[in-house]
Amino acid sequence: MPRLGVLGWPVAHSRSPAMHNAALAALGMDDWHYQRLPLPPPLLGETTRALAAAGFHGVNVTIPHKQAALALASEASVAAREIGAANTLTFRGEEILAENTDAPGLLAALGFSPRGMRALVLGAGGSARAAVWALREAGAGEIAVWNRTPERAAALAREFGVRAVAAPAAADLLVNCTAVGLDREDAGIERSATEDCALNQLGLTFDQLGEYANVADLVYRSTPTPLLAAAGSHGARTLDGLEILLAQGALSFELWTARKPPLEVMRAAARGTGADG
Repeated sequence: MPRLGVLGWPVAHSRSPAMHNAALAALGMDDWHYQRLPLPPPLLGETTRALAAAGFHGVNVTIPHKQAALALASEASVAAREIGAANTLTFRGEEILAENTDAPGLLAALGFSPRGMRALVLGAGGSARAAVWALREAGAGEIAVWNRTPERAAALAREFGVRAVAAPAAADLLVNCTAVGLDREDAGIERSATEDCALNQLGLTFDQLGEYANVADLVYRSTPTPLLAAAGSHGARTLDGLEILLAQGALSFELWTARKPPLEVMRAAARGTGADG
């Protein structure tokens, strides 16, 4: 059985299995299967190198493995090398090929060109690197990076020739590449308190969200993240993580299978409205 999967730690929240298995079924590829692969960082290298022998054709890579995954590759695309992170690995015999579909996936999901826009990226990990690279290559006018650890933001900014900021500043486009909001379902906590806590972790206040016309959040969940809920209250155009997941996942799917993915089937499954959701 040809196998695909997603490597991460944690990975239990991932909608990728539902999305990809629905696509495989829709294309009649019933002998293929996509699964979660929870993997703590110390086991990444040994396990990844053994996947091809276990029948895996490829894997997606998520938090916190994207930069380490690139180092395991025997060959990498220009995008993956320049970003310094990989979210997609393809196995060809003993070779591991690295690609980054996060960058083109983000731009595709946005649905508009960021050319000339002021952009603010929150975070300094693999996804933030992809977002900064994508926005820079797409001609964004000014790109700022903020992270809770200022030194990490400064290092990323130097590497990509953009600006690190001590506090989030006004911009035309805000992209959250941190995990803040990932597991923040209400769970008996008053929603307003939950939102304030999450926004504070991003260096933001509710009122500040009125300074961003477009807000994208790579985090996805069954209800709007605190960031998107607050941005929507101010009338911002919002983009949730499932649309970004769909866009990058479709590119990965085509790399592994050489088949055009059924986007609406994948979207329905990712959102829990399809048969595999």
